Amino acid sequence: MTLPTRPRTVLTGAVALAAALAACSAPGESDNETQSDSGPIKIAVVNARSGQLSSLGEWEYKGAKLAIDEWNKKGGINGREIQMKSFDDQGDPTIGTNLARKIDSENYIAMIGTAESAVTIAMAPVLKQAEIPNITSGQADGLIDLKSPYLFLNGPTSTTYDSTLAKHLIQDKGYRQIAMITNNGSFGKGEHDAFLQAAKDLGVTPVTDQVVTTDQKDFSAALTTIRSKKPQAVFIGSEEVEAGLIVKQARDLGITAPFAGAAPQGTPVFIDTAGKKAAEGTIVSSPYLSNDISPAAEKFAEAYKAAYGEEAELHGAKAYDGTSILLTALKNSNVATGRKLADAIRATAYDGLLGTFKYGPDGVGITETTIGVIRDGKLVEQK
Repeated sequence: MTLPTRPRTVLTGAVALAAALAACSAPGESDNETQSDSGPIKIAVVNARSGQLSSLGEWEYKGAKLAIDEWNKKGGINGREIQMKSFDDQGDPTIGTNLARKIDSENYIAMIGTAESAVTIAMAPVLKQAEIPNITSGQADGLIDLKSPYLFLNGPTSTTYDSTLAKHLIQDKGYRQIAMITNNGSFGKGEHDAFLQAAKDLGVTPVTDQVVTTDQKDFSAALTTIRSKKPQAVFIGSEEVEAGLIVKQARDLGITAPFAGAAPQGTPVFIDTAGKKAAEGTIVSSPYLSNDISPAAEKFAEAYKAAYGEEAELHGAKAYDGTSILLTALKNSNVATGRKLADAIRATAYDGLLGTFKYGPDGVGITETTIGVIRDGKLVEQK
């Protein structure tokens, strides 16, 4: 960590001792101990703002900013302005790790993001060492495996998404012939493992289990194998753009079975990439199906539309909830930092857009999703 520039004078006595102690403190410790009790409260928002995953970053940034703007209009926290800065990780874990060091050195007391599980997993050890609480939109179970007391999820894990989905497909719909196609990234692997386990627990083994790469564009080989198995449904575990391309190519190959997936399949980017006709009938597990699921959601969607001129969706709602939880914890703790702030987040019960949050030791605050289906280009509740 870079220390402030000091005058070239000889340090003696107590001053020298203080300097020595500061120099020897653990990463993040001196920041927490010397954090000012006045002036702006610095919060970082880290996400992909460029590249293929930039839509996720835009939604998360806007959701977080909306929450912070609302709090600042009401006077901030204890009269202090909440200052937010956006950092672009480009969807790259290495860049994310470097940004984690940067927000530590620049004295940000908390971080919102990322929406990409792989990047959050890469950043987590640095943030843990620096004692910077982090509320992520990632959902891979690998986030929980880190066991960091500073890492919190603003939505359910892949296990929650996919166990709910598997029960719907197998128990409610009666499907036994289910194919899988996932990618080999952190998100895709998490989706793969969670759905496969949930299906097997219900007595179903997929008829085929296809794994593609995160940068793949041609899925004809995997889809041809899937077509030959004549599945009743196809589980898809990949991010928005890739999932859309898979569905589009599947329809071109004559695969008519419905696709089923989690958060990415409920987004406008997925629908636009796949095409409205190809996406029709896609089954989605989500904690936030639409902007009219509750009066709170309607109010949020109205404010989001007024601020940005576009419709709100799940990722913006997740970031709004996560940021609101962080700000509530800061207020309740009189702007605590480090472990005290992490404990304050864990102690915050919050009735949010996605449901009622109550964090456990694993950093998970919400454990329910609902089943929806895409009809006429929109995600609606499954009746």
